[in-house]
Amino acid sequence: MGNYNTIQGGKGYVKRSKRKKLAIDDSLNKPVPTHDGIKSVMADNLCNFSTNSDLCICMVTWNMNGQVSYEDLVELFGNNRGFDLLVVGLQEVPRKDLARLLQDALVDTHELLGEATMQSLQLYVFGTKNSYMFVEEMKVDKHGVGGCGGMRRRKKGAVAISINYKGLKLVFITCHLSAHARNVEERNSQCRHISHSLFSKYCNNPYTNPAHITVWLGDLNYRLQGINTDPARNLIHRNLHKVLQGAQSPTKEKLLRSKDQLLQEAERGQIFNGYCEGTLGFKPTYKYNIGSSNYDTSYKVRVPAWTDRILFKIEDPNKITANLHCYESVDDIYSSDHKPVRAHLCLKVHK
Repeated sequence: MGNYNTIQGGKGYVKRSKRKKLAIDDSLNKPVPTHDGIKSVMADNLCNFSTNSDLCICMVTWNMNGQVSYEDLVELFGNNRGFDLLVVGLQEVPRKDLARLLQDALVDTHELLGEATMQSLQLYVFGTKNSYMFVEEMKVDKHGVGGCGGMRRRKKGAVAISINYKGLKLVFITCHLSAHARNVEERNSQCRHISHSLFSKYCNNPYTNPAHITVWLGDLNYRLQGINTDPARNLIHRNLHKVLQGAQSPTKEKLLRSKDQLLQEAERGQIFNGYCEGTLGFKPTYKYNIGSSNYDTSYKVRVPAWTDRILFKIEDPNKITANLHCYESVDDIYSSDHKPVRAHLCLKVHK
């Protein structure tokens, strides 16, 4: 895996933050590298999985909180299943044969191509029927970080699948990072260690090419910083967590996204430099009362947060165009204290 600080994003993206000017370190008399942070992509919600794209991918991340039902999985994948690949990243998976449950839910349209698991942290890649013939190579890897979050089978770390599909090298990473708002630096460190460790045994091979696209999906556990639970919930209730395309409202800088630790740390150049993410137009996905759409009413009364995210980067945007057609939470699933997050990404290769 490459270093975050050398990753560049694609053309045509709306940046979440202003580009920092090149600074000079007088003590070394050399430029200090700039960083772009995470770039925001406005989903167009127009995907009909047409033949205009070379590859359409549906990606889902969900912290299951140790619970699952067949009905939830059907809801998770939706009715429109025209995508070529389905990537499912799961955290806090229950003690069940989840691969079988997933295959049962997708039996009419897709088949399992690969999986990577590390206890409660699991990643699956499905393709359309007979799509295995397009798989030229597949590797899996994993990297644990620390303990299990205080409870059995709540494994922290990442699992990954690298797959060469239709001539495109794709890397998918699902992760579960350390909890609690105070552990920002710990999460940053975990991101860097995971990035540098996964598939590192292949890095010395001169014939190993970088991935055309890399996707992180998971419970990254970054929280909201500098806002209490009541003001945050008030903004959510008024739908002020949303950022409308072209909006110039003076309220904009006060919206919840400006309090998001992940975006703040990326802007500081700590993590995910040059990665892209859909605009956060859905409500924070954590923490809900199980069985409802109400935020936490326990004695902790946690501040809602966008803990569950899907990020991607294109290695060479001059060769591949990526169109984000959907970035949303799946709010009609109630069995967990997290809401799943889903994205549709379609790729066009310039030959």
